[in-house]
Formats: sequence, structure tokens, C-alpha cells
Amino acid sequence: VQLVESGGGLVQPGGSLRLSCAASLFTFSRYDMSWYRQAPGKERELVASITSAGGSTDYADSVKGRFTISRDNSKNTVYLQMNSLKPEDTAVYYCNARFNWFNYWGQGTQVTVSS
Repeated sequence: VQLVESGGGLVQPGGSLRLSCAASLFTFSRYDMSWYRQAPGKERELVASITSAGGSTDYADSVKGRFTISRDNSKNTVYLQMNSLKPEDTAVYYCNARFNWFNYWGQGTQVTVSS
């Protein structure tokens, strides 16, 4: 099983990025998917999550109204659209897939928000 994140990079404050996570999961549509992030010296935190069918989403208070999580089950991919980025959004962003006792992580992609 592989989760491969992409789309990270350096962006100025106020800018946007779209992260993607491609999953090599035969039953991707059964998995709840989430994005986490970890800044230097801080614990990993949940940013956004989406249920298996995409019917329900949840966000950390710090990103509500700026980030949007979505998924395309036909492409085994989950996305995180990040708008109005702030320096405090700088972190390594990780993709997570969870179904029953199965729990998988990607390798992470760096997002740096700086002028």
C-alpha cells in the first residue's frame, strides 16, 4: 500500500496550493481520508478529513474557510485545496487512510509559506 503526496512547495502569504494524495488501495472508496500536518517542534495535527463516500468533511478551526478537502474515488485520490495561506501553515503535510484497523500514512510533502 502506498500513499504518495504531491503539490507542496514554497508560496507567498495569501497564495494557494493544491495538494494531492494518490493511493494504491484496491478498496480506496472504503477508506476515510485525512490530511495532517506537522510543523517543526510541534505535534502532528489533523487538518481536514473526509468520509469514504465524501459525504462529510471536517476541518481544524485554524483552516476553516480557507482549506477544502475533496476526493475522487475513480482516481483513488484525495485533494487539499489551500487558499489564503499564512506563514503558520508552514509544515510537512501528510495523507492518511483509515478503514477499520487499517491505517496508512504517506511520506509527507513540505509546504512553506514565506515572503
